[in-house]
Amino acid sequence: MDHIVILIRSFSAFVILMLIARILGKQTLSNMNFHEFVTAVILGAMAANFAFNEKIQVIHLLISLSVFTITSFALSKLFLKYRNFKMWTEGTPTVLIEGGNILEDNLKKNNMTMDSLNQQLRQKDIFDIAEVEYALLEINGKLSVQKKKEQQTVKLKDLKLNPGNAAQFPIELIIDGQLLDGNFYSNQISVSWLLSQLKSRGKKIEEIFYAVKSSDGQLYLDEYKDQIKHPIDKE
Repeated sequence: MDHIVILIRSFSAFVILMLIARILGKQTLSNMNFHEFVTAVILGAMAANFAFNEKIQVIHLLISLSVFTITSFALSKLFLKYRNFKMWTEGTPTVLIEGGNILEDNLKKNNMTMDSLNQQLRQKDIFDIAEVEYALLEINGKLSVQKKKEQQTVKLKDLKLNPGNAAQFPIELIIDGQLLDGNFYSNQISVSWLLSQLKSRGKKIEEIFYAVKSSDGQLYLDEYKDQIKHPIDKE
């Protein structure tokens, strides 16, 4: 009888976690941030205890799971609405290599050694750190890398470019409809330049979800209202 009870409780715990993962969404599975990592660890521990610890009552488990699920779900919604709150709780990406120079202080702040940095570079098929122009440590712990211009894969459009032009790092100007004032100031970009670019395309700031000045100096825009009638990814 005990074996049957454990079997039922284990299966129930599995089903509950599957439902919770479905509620929290695909983002939780792909790139865990701080609060999602904490939630996953706690929910997993609770489910495991429920499967093997008969002293845990079902109602107590459901209450606890509901609290952590609702909290994580609410935080995700707050992060979407309030970017400053997201940055305050999760932090921002950290630049580890800039202009080919390693920023040792930033490595120390993130408790990273050169061995761990080189390991992550090798996982991106970069065995020579001299090839790297920029490297950022994302908030999910993964490394994003931009190679130096002479090391980048050649594209057809690159053949028309002047090879003497220096590579620029993409600069985010608008996220979720909000101007990133710090990026304008630190990169000597005027808001009037952005407004003129938008005006030439017949757009307004409140219509833009995301805007970035790409490495070739061109402005990339993504509007709130995408002209896609039938998105590929469906529920």
